[in-house]
Amino acid sequence: MEVLAGQKHKHLEFTLVAVSELSSSSVPPLSTPVIARFSVDSGVAELRFRQDSGFIDGFNVNLGTGQLFKLGPLKSLCISGSSDSNKEKSYARGVTILFRNEEESRDFHSAFEQWQNEDVTQGTHLPNGAISDVKSKFDNKIESSSAKMYFHYYGQLLHQQNMLQDYVRTGTYYAAVIENRADFTGRVVVDVGAGSGILSLFAAQAGAKHVYAVEASEMAEYARKLIAGNPSLGQRITVIRGKVEEVELPEKADILISEPMGTLLVNERMLESYIIARDRFLVPKGKMFPSVGRIHMAPFSDEYLFVEIANKALFWQQQNYYGVDLTALHGSAFQGYFSQPVVDAFDPRLLVSPPMSHVIDFNEAKEEDLYEIDIPLKFLASVGTGVHGLACWFDVLFNGSTVQRWLTTAPGAPTTHWYQIRCVLSQPIYVMAGQEITGRLHMVAHNAQSYTIYLTLSAKMWGPGAEQGGIIQSSSCKLDLKEPYYRMSQPQPYTTAQDQQPHQLLQPQDIPIHTDDLEEPKLLQQPLENSGAQLQ
Repeated sequence: MEVLAGQKHKHLEFTLVAVSELSSSSVPPLSTPVIARFSVDSGVAELRFRQDSGFIDGFNVNLGTGQLFKLGPLKSLCISGSSDSNKEKSYARGVTILFRNEEESRDFHSAFEQWQNEDVTQGTHLPNGAISDVKSKFDNKIESSSAKMYFHYYGQLLHQQNMLQDYVRTGTYYAAVIENRADFTGRVVVDVGAGSGILSLFAAQAGAKHVYAVEASEMAEYARKLIAGNPSLGQRITVIRGKVEEVELPEKADILISEPMGTLLVNERMLESYIIARDRFLVPKGKMFPSVGRIHMAPFSDEYLFVEIANKALFWQQQNYYGVDLTALHGSAFQGYFSQPVVDAFDPRLLVSPPMSHVIDFNEAKEEDLYEIDIPLKFLASVGTGVHGLACWFDVLFNGSTVQRWLTTAPGAPTTHWYQIRCVLSQPIYVMAGQEITGRLHMVAHNAQSYTIYLTLSAKMWGPGAEQGGIIQSSSCKLDLKEPYYRMSQPQPYTTAQDQQPHQLLQPQDIPIHTDDLEEPKLLQQPLENSGAQLQ
């Protein structure tokens, strides 16, 4: 490493073993020693490569847009964005760099970051003429403490194991990829939020030409180890540590694959990153696995659950707790317990009506569409009972060219690590069979990577005078999806009332996607007739 004395950051040089262009097999690696030089040219900080007596044409990197990723102890990938301001930003080219030892590799990465940070601080102009922002789009909308906890959580192998051992989840992804080899063979794939790298390995098994596994947490290092342990597949996979909002790739993707779903589909707000990745990396008419998500909702009746939650606040009704009267806080505690969505697996016979659904088409949705989700609710009660809240679950569609496959979290279907979610009202409403239930589910995203939920359910007048309309009962609640109550016990063996018809197991194809929701009629699924599947 050489620095020109007396002129800090005038230029900085490293001796490398070799450099080669990533995306072109026709360009041989420069195997004789190469000098990497950090310098400033016309106010723009850049990295250039020199061999023998001159610089290598086309291998210069603008540090305002460049990205550097570690591929191994002695190998890194450097990517430069396009400098043509009149065209859509491309992903220009990638250069692999081979170092002499690990110490020089660390020094090079440190120098790259230092020069890049100084370039950003000085307001270097990017190819599109905008000034580089120190914070990415992700950083601007997500609280730093939430992001730190989020990436720490997913950077641990025990949590990855929990997801891998969800065999409904993992098996469905595997089947969706392998059964649609025609979509993957010879194609470039980007794995958004790659985690352990399992989906990247599936894509490689299906014949992908190359897979870029983008992962922002420390799990990226474990993914590299796992992929290196499968060399026949790993030679076609590149792990890139960083957020999809920030990284640059050397080429566009034919397919995006990801597992961006959280509780109630949208929790953790990773769907937004999935859509950003679509806009940044996917070729026009490229495929997304999954391509469609649906949130399903239905009112439910569960007296046991209601009493369980209400009883939690009884502690605060003590009038002599070590000489202290706690009753002043009972009301606040009562509302606090009902502000927690309940995550568990429940018996589908608890549903009071057939469900309705809200469709999100990942191919068409805008990131901003997920900032606020407003769903009008309308149901017809199947039984006369007390309604204790709204039950929700989701499914996603892998719309392959060969096979369409659904991943569902419906009650009564095999349980996943997502379970189902229930929003419980602190004041139930009561309905008769055939009575209409209306309301609104309003979800507003917040900077802790989740949503505030506002739910209202109402029952219209029933019997004589109903034609005059009007609402006779209404109940509302406010919940924080970030702070659920994990109630992981198995579903209770509820007794079916004599006038209640047990609901059949809810399969994703039982709730068709209507052409009003999606433009592609090929996504329509026909309901199964009289499947006969019931919980015993």
